Amino acid sequence: MRIKKFLPLIFAVVIISCSKDEELTVPKTIDPLPSANVPVQDFMWKAMNFWYFRQADVPDLGDNRFSDSESYTSFLQSENDPGAFFDNKLLYIQDRFSFYNSDYRELTNSLAGISRSNGLEFGLVRKANSEEVFGYVRYIIPNSDAATKDIERGDLFTGVDGTTLTINNYVDLLFGENNTYVLNMADFVNGDIIQNEIEVSLTKEEALAENPVYISKSFEINGITIGYLMYNQFTNEYDDDLYEAVLGLKNLGITELVIDLRYNPGGSVNTTRALASMIYDTNTDNLFLKKRYNDKIQDQLTESQLEVYFTNRVGSTTIEPAGLSKLYVLTSASSASASELLINSLEPYIDVVQIGDVTRGKNEFSTTLVDDRENSYLYTPTRVNKINANNQWAIQPLLGRNENADGFYQYTDGLVPRYNVKRGLWKLRDFG
Repeated sequence: MRIKKFLPLIFAVVIISCSKDEELTVPKTIDPLPSANVPVQDFMWKAMNFWYFRQADVPDLGDNRFSDSESYTSFLQSENDPGAFFDNKLLYIQDRFSFYNSDYRELTNSLAGISRSNGLEFGLVRKANSEEVFGYVRYIIPNSDAATKDIERGDLFTGVDGTTLTINNYVDLLFGENNTYVLNMADFVNGDIIQNEIEVSLTKEEALAENPVYISKSFEINGITIGYLMYNQFTNEYDDDLYEAVLGLKNLGITELVIDLRYNPGGSVNTTRALASMIYDTNTDNLFLKKRYNDKIQDQLTESQLEVYFTNRVGSTTIEPAGLSKLYVLTSASSASASELLINSLEPYIDVVQIGDVTRGKNEFSTTLVDDRENSYLYTPTRVNKINANNQWAIQPLLGRNENADGFYQYTDGLVPRYNVKRGLWKLRDFG
C-alpha cells in the first residue's frame, strides 16, 4: 500500500553544486492549454521528465510523447487527483521509493526530523493467514507524549480506540488526522498475540523534533573499550550532535565501534559522508561515492559534480577521525538508503561487519522537487517565496544511484549481513 501521507524516510538527499555558468539546462516542453487547471500535474510531469532516473523507461515521460498542447492537457486531466496521477502515470513499475506530499513544508520538516507525532516509534506486522495487523513498540522519542505514558520498547498492540487493526484500516487509525487515540495493548501468549485489558492514550503534537542520536555509550570488555551508537536518521540538522557523540567515544579511547542502524530509514548523503569520515579518515582524496543520473542530466555534469569525496569538516568544525579499521553495524529490514550507503561506501576502506537482517535494498538517491521552475524544480530553503503559490505539492523521486569507490551498487535485494541474527518480536531487548 502506498501511503500518501509522508512517513519516516527511505531516501537520500543529494545536492548538485553548480556555478552560475554551470546551471543545468531544462529542455523546453509543451505547456497545457491556458484554460486548463492542472498546475500540479504539469509540474509533476515536467519535473519527472527532466529529473527521474527511470525517465527513459516510462513511455508517458518521453520527450516526444506529446505533439501539441491539446494532447498534453488531455493527459494531465486524465487523473483529477495529483497523487493518483503521480502513482499511476509517471512511475516506473518497479519503483518502490518515489513519493509525494501535498504540502512541501510537511515533507521538508519530516526530512529535518520534525513531524506531527506522539513520539511512539513502532512497527506493524500482518498476522499469518489473516487481514489483522498488530503493532510492536520499537522505541520512544524522549520529551514526547509517549515518554510520559506507561509504554515501552517491546510492548504489543492490536487495536486503536477499540477497533482491531487490519490492512484496510491501519493507515486511517494510526496515521490519520486524529490528534489523540487509545492503543489497545496485547500480550504474546502460546504463540499468538492476544489483546489484554490495558489501554494507553497518546496525543500527537505539532513539530515534534527527534534527535536521531538516540544512545551513545561505551563498554569495557576484556580490556577492550567498545563504543555503541544508536543512530535513527541521517539528519543534517543534528550533525553537530552526531560529531559530539563520535568524538566523545573517540576520546574515551574506543578501539571498536558498534553502530545500531536497525531503525534508521536513511536521510542525507552529506551526513552519511560526514559520519564515514568521523569513523575512518578525513582524507579528501578518498572517493566516498560516485553518482549516476539519467542520460539527460549525466551529460550536463562534470566529473567533479558526480564524485563525492570524504570530508574533513562538519559545518565549520574540523573533524578528528576515530581512525577505525573495523566497524560493526546492526541492521534490520528497516535499515535503508543512507544506512546502506554508509556500509557500502566504507567497505572499500575498512572491514565492515554487518550483523542482523538483510537491509531494505535502496541504492538510489532522491531529492525534494517543488514548483520553482527558475531553479530547475529543486527545493531550496532560501527560495520558498519563488514556489508557485497555486501549487504547494512536492515530489521526492529517485534521481539516480550511488556507486562506491569500487563501483559496486548492486544491492537492490538488500545488503546481506555477515552474521544473520533475527529476534522474535516478543524478545526485544533494551538497546545497548
